[in-house]
Amino acid sequence: MRGPMSAVDVGVALLGYGTVGAAVHRLLVESGEEIERATGHRLRVVRALVRDPGKARSFPAGEGVLTTDFAVVRDDPEVTVVAEVMGGLEPAGTYVRELLRAGKPVVSANKQLVAREGADLFSIASEAGVQLRFEASVCAAIPVVKVLRESLVVSNVHRVLGIVNGTTNFVLSRMERGGTYAEALAEAQALGYAEADPTDDVSGADAAAKMAILASVAFGSRVALDDVETRGIEDVEPAHVAAAAELGMVVRLLGIATLEGGAVDVRVQPALVDRSHPLAAVDGAFNAVVLQGDSIREITLEGPGAGGVETATAVVADLVSVVGTSGTGFLQNDACWRELPRLDAGEWRSPSYVHLEVADRPGVLAHVTSRLAAHDVSVAQLVQHLGDGDATLDLVLHRAPFGAVSRAIAEIAALPEVLRPPFLVPVVSERAL
Repeated sequence: MRGPMSAVDVGVALLGYGTVGAAVHRLLVESGEEIERATGHRLRVVRALVRDPGKARSFPAGEGVLTTDFAVVRDDPEVTVVAEVMGGLEPAGTYVRELLRAGKPVVSANKQLVAREGADLFSIASEAGVQLRFEASVCAAIPVVKVLRESLVVSNVHRVLGIVNGTTNFVLSRMERGGTYAEALAEAQALGYAEADPTDDVSGADAAAKMAILASVAFGSRVALDDVETRGIEDVEPAHVAAAAELGMVVRLLGIATLEGGAVDVRVQPALVDRSHPLAAVDGAFNAVVLQGDSIREITLEGPGAGGVETATAVVADLVSVVGTSGTGFLQNDACWRELPRLDAGEWRSPSYVHLEVADRPGVLAHVTSRLAAHDVSVAQLVQHLGDGDATLDLVLHRAPFGAVSRAIAEIAALPEVLRPPFLVPVVSERAL
């Protein structure tokens, strides 16, 4: 049975008690004294919603805590704040709405829910006068949402660059040491860095949800998941990784959010990153986010972006924040306070890289450069390798509208000398000025 609540106790409920939920409970127990020193309160798990109460768990919930009935959680007067760590859109979305309407603040680790339904959830939270926090939904232990909302509230952040998916970063880092995409993915799965079905990760969908959230917070304007131009890493080949190395770069799956001329562009794509850039050094399953703004120039946050304990630390930090700011109105409001238009995808400007495999015939390079020039796209760097009757051309192109570059590359792809579809991705090299 649960013991009586003391005057300093704050009752916490968990929606879900899997790896993350159990880790949240353990951290609240083991760090109870530190939390009490910081807030004057001791956070105590009094309810946890589960499907199977009899399932073995890494940290025992305690007698009387587990329930299969959501109404028990919602209606328990001892529950002051709730952490949603169950994942999925439903029934999590319905539960979070009911809790907010019931006047209970919610902390969520659910990136898909926040990215897809954040506007509605924040509207409900605002109407009910309670907080909705979501740090754990983006980069686990890296406090990027807190930094954006609190530390950088007046910094006019205009660009966010992120390696926000550990699976794809592990795969691409592994490919730098040799081997194919399939071999690197198989190793990631064997080590537990990739799911048996890695589609959400390798397609860029997971990163897109996180970038939609980060861009919404950074720019103060809602970015829907459908607004994110998304491309995965499935077509990255050893030849692209090797060419990047020869050019002094690495291949990474990047989230790139840009506020330019009052319009927003958000995309997730493989990119070549200059070795001098801080994101190039992010190896393996780590995450990193670079924030660029008018008054901060550039800040880089790096750390573990996934894992049960890592995610749990962000959930606990949000729980502590809710308790510490309850009744003050501090950051209770939706981060989105304006509606900014989307930048036309073709107008987004960037340097870029293209890999071409062509027949080794006279005039091929001239054909390629003339098609680029016709779209006002110029070549900054070229590496050419001759084979037996064929050749590879690796070109770094100067900054230009991505639409113009894409149109030029489509024309080049139609040339009879081009043997395979070109590989075109952005280049990230410059630091904030």
